[in-house]
Amino acid sequence: QVQLVESGGGIAQPGGSLTLSCAASGFTFTFYSMGWVRQAPGKDVEWVSRIGTADSNSDTYYIDSVKGRFTISRDNSKNSLYLQMNSLKPEDTAMYFCAKVPDGLRDVKSRGRGTQVTVSS
Repeated sequence: QVQLVESGGGIAQPGGSLTLSCAASGFTFTFYSMGWVRQAPGKDVEWVSRIGTADSNSDTYYIDSVKGRFTISRDNSKNSLYLQMNSLKPEDTAMYFCAKVPDGLRDVKSRGRGTQVTVSS
């Protein structure tokens, strides 16, 4: 059974930083591209970032609004996924979910329970 457990969310001031982590179990982590999706109140869920199966020199994707500010990475030896978030903006406020690609966007069984990120002064 797929288990994805996020941590690292919290409250940050505009311009601040947070690092999200995701511990994966119940499936062969190295077989799957992984990513982070987020959902803000009243808005649809969206892919924030995705990374290929390799943990070095892997293809990555970022939504335009986070390019240059967020960095996705993974450590296959630890079955873990990360999202380093710098220069945070109030519009980054959302629930962030670790997700298997591609199903995690719409299938709640392919993502974790989420961690809340709030950016506010």
